[in-house]
Amino acid sequence: MPAKRELTMRQIRQILRLVRDGVSAREIGRTLGVARSTIQDNLRRAEAAGLAWPLPAELTDDVLEDRLFTHAGVRRGFRRRPEPDWAALACELKRPGVNLMVLWEEYRETHPEGYGYSRFCDLFREFERRLSPVMRQDHPAGDKVFVDYSGKRIGIVDRETGVVREAEIFVAVLGASSFTYAEATWTQTLPDWIGAHVRMFRFFGGVPRLIVPDNLKSGVHKASFYDPEINRSYGRMASHYGVGILPARPRKPKDKAKVEAGVRFAQSYILGRLRRQTFFSLAEANEAISGMLARMNDHVMRRLGLSRRQLFETVERPALALLPDTDHEFAEWGFARVSLDYHVEVAGFFYSVPHQLIRQQVDTRLTARMVEIFHRGKRVAVHQRRHGGRRHGTDPDHMPSSHRRYAEWTPERFRRWGAAIGPQTEALVIAILANRPHPEQGFRTCLGVLRLFKDLAPVRAEAVSAHAVAVGALTYKSIASIIAAKLDRTPQAETAAVLTHANLRGSDYFH
Repeated sequence: MPAKRELTMRQIRQILRLVRDGVSAREIGRTLGVARSTIQDNLRRAEAAGLAWPLPAELTDDVLEDRLFTHAGVRRGFRRRPEPDWAALACELKRPGVNLMVLWEEYRETHPEGYGYSRFCDLFREFERRLSPVMRQDHPAGDKVFVDYSGKRIGIVDRETGVVREAEIFVAVLGASSFTYAEATWTQTLPDWIGAHVRMFRFFGGVPRLIVPDNLKSGVHKASFYDPEINRSYGRMASHYGVGILPARPRKPKDKAKVEAGVRFAQSYILGRLRRQTFFSLAEANEAISGMLARMNDHVMRRLGLSRRQLFETVERPALALLPDTDHEFAEWGFARVSLDYHVEVAGFFYSVPHQLIRQQVDTRLTARMVEIFHRGKRVAVHQRRHGGRRHGTDPDHMPSSHRRYAEWTPERFRRWGAAIGPQTEALVIAILANRPHPEQGFRTCLGVLRLFKDLAPVRAEAVSAHAVAVGALTYKSIASIIAAKLDRTPQAETAAVLTHANLRGSDYFH
């Protein structure tokens, strides 16, 4: 252990001055309130270091302390025992399954006369204390990636208007190697948050065991030390990659000190160097960030003598799990209740489900291309996502049989039914549909007319149709009247006045 120092450097300077003036060690000890042996020990150290009063003016307290007290088992000018490469051991300690006992045994195999295990551990911990706060933390290789958004933003200028829009900076730092990923996204919303994770995994070429995010609303619905509530879409992304999510504790910045330090370093290394550049698109900004990121990861860390990339390639990459065959596709999950028309609303459009699920609660999964609907974990409907046009998307298989028959009615279908009887009947159907503000309003009339014609010979049905079109009788009751009164057999000139309007009272009304 380093020697215990009971006296300050100011007191040691006073001791040297008093000794020069002939004051005894006992008297000095009585003056300073310490034992005579302590005074004598410090005088021996000064003699061994070749120091006496007056001390040189350039001799600071730090230099004086360094010359009087030997650091960590190392005497000035030589080493008592062989010293391992502490930086290399710090890197090896990050490999899975490696601990100080393993490293000490390998050290003693090479240097049998080296330090004992206890002293070896003390010296290693002292070396760790001299590292930066980021590297002092104990994070095994492939264990954690720390993710967060930087508090600083990067400005992107609209070429046409000149308006500057601020983009967010997403930062991720691997625990063992401090290998860093960063990108600009427009927002911190769920699509951007999850999309940044997908690109991060692709950049690393593998997946760590855990993600440690801050309690961002996009990722964590409810922050809690015991039972944090993870956003469902974020959880699905984690399941796709086989990675766990362990949010940092609320108001506990030390839980994510790695990414906090990484964020500060990224801000100075990336944003500081890009502050004079002007960007006109998000892609342009990300291209510049990528260049700065490569430079940062290749920068040699002073204490370890290795770059983040070297540490990542040799220590961390082999410990990462393999990426899945395909990237995760972002999907937004939600809840909905099936309405009486057996449709649910998703992103402003309506999609059908089996009619048996009316009034049931279902889960919805919305992607860029499709809408999936689940009931009790089972997919019950899938639709192509609608971005325009009619607001309802209906699968005929979801409809009751009576609704399905009605849904199959189309203007073209009624025209085909009329054409099957003859051209005059087809013309009648076209006239009925054209006489309504909306063709669907004429469907029931056409259906009724076709049922009337069911008991007629095609020749007579054609005659009735021709007569109805000629006199403008385009309602079900008018055509039924033509058939009942056999008006299709009367010369058109004689009957035209009678049938010009469907609501004429007739002669019986006046008796």
